[in-house]
Amino acid sequence: MGVYRYPENPLLTPADVPPHRDDFEVIGVFNAGVAKYHDEIILLLRVAERPVAQDEQTIKAAIFDVSAKGLRIETFHRNDQRYDFSDPRSIAPVERKGGFTYLTSISHLRIARSVDGRHFHVDEQPFLYPQTELETFGVEDARITQIGDTYYITYSAVSARGVGVVLASTKNFHDVHRHGMILPPENKDVVLFPEPIGGKYYCLHRPVPSGNGSPDIWLAESSDLNHWGNHHHLMGCRPEAWDSRRLGAGAPPLRTEHGWLELYHAADEDARYCVGAVLLDLEDPSQVLVRSRHPILVPEADYETNGFFGNVVFPCGALLQGDTVQVYYGVADTSMACVEIPLQTIFDSLGS
Repeated sequence: MGVYRYPENPLLTPADVPPHRDDFEVIGVFNAGVAKYHDEIILLLRVAERPVAQDEQTIKAAIFDVSAKGLRIETFHRNDQRYDFSDPRSIAPVERKGGFTYLTSISHLRIARSVDGRHFHVDEQPFLYPQTELETFGVEDARITQIGDTYYITYSAVSARGVGVVLASTKNFHDVHRHGMILPPENKDVVLFPEPIGGKYYCLHRPVPSGNGSPDIWLAESSDLNHWGNHHHLMGCRPEAWDSRRLGAGAPPLRTEHGWLELYHAADEDARYCVGAVLLDLEDPSQVLVRSRHPILVPEADYETNGFFGNVVFPCGALLQGDTVQVYYGVADTSMACVEIPLQTIFDSLGS
């Protein structure tokens, strides 16, 4: 038995979410943190919006102005040779000294709720919105881990200073408390383990080296969830493989009888993002027991291959339902989808 994509996919698209202001348009609803809260499934959506441009030769970028406590709009023209517009996600200076890279959209985090896990109602207002100097380009890609009666949210904070990771928490998905940045730039893809191991909390994270090295998955530990240390390189890119270019944690780890099961994302040299799995030792998560020889989910459906940034399946939350894993994942940097995968299918994909 293989993977089962929901026939309702994509579950949420930009058309399903209104922008938070009239002069903006939603271009992406994806990479949502996932949680089970009472009788609801919660998706903490990354809602990517952009200012509406007057014509095809104009691009606008929104930046959160901390002093004004609101957005400031910058306008660019495609014939401006000082900038590179080739990547639809960014506006980059041709020369490094020319300034920092702008994003063509700005993201906030918004809650979607469902009883059946397939049909969602989206809240009207953002749940987490840019607020600090480290979030001026937006807040992105939340992951949610329940520890006790508290839901801990890690998310990427984007600014001219880079991408770092902020921790927040909630008990009811109504009130939220920001704890501050726990890992500085350049870092992202942070997931927390759902319980202490040997009296310590653990997380997976993905620093991005600017010199030697590649974007790999690391492990860190903490006594209080706020201060992290004893970092270990956990696993890296494999040459000429489906995970040769970059990889990062996807869903928070699931406890199984065989070990901690982590569903991770990875990209190859063609920037095709797939989903794989790795099994970590229950008592010592720094020990990799076994890892996917081949991806367990690849971009195949039209909504996975076509979109704002195509050929992307990006796992961001998984719920264990008996012997089946319900995986919610972002598709093509545009929408949200869900797939059910038998645990045995995942275990069968593992190899040295």
